[in-house]
Amino acid sequence: MPDELAENLSGKEVMTSNGTYIGVLHNIQMDLKTGAIGDLFVSPFDDVSIDQHRFETTQDDGEEKFSIPVSRVKSVDDCVVVQQ
Repeated sequence: MPDELAENLSGKEVMTSNGTYIGVLHNIQMDLKTGAIGDLFVSPFDDVSIDQHRFETTQDDGEEKFSIPVSRVKSVDDCVVVQQ
């Protein structure tokens, strides 16, 4: 994922490694000093229960989002695939 530009990631759908679509990439946490990406904030789809998945959650823009460490990203192409 380091080769991907953040602007190209925003709005991509996010899928778990078992093939379940969980939401859309909403925001990215980045260390401004180092440029390292920390967490991806994913807006869950309406039919996805936050409690169904073992991802941490956080409030971002007043809504609950999945907070997924970049270390769980397995691939980025048409969608972002994260380890469940």
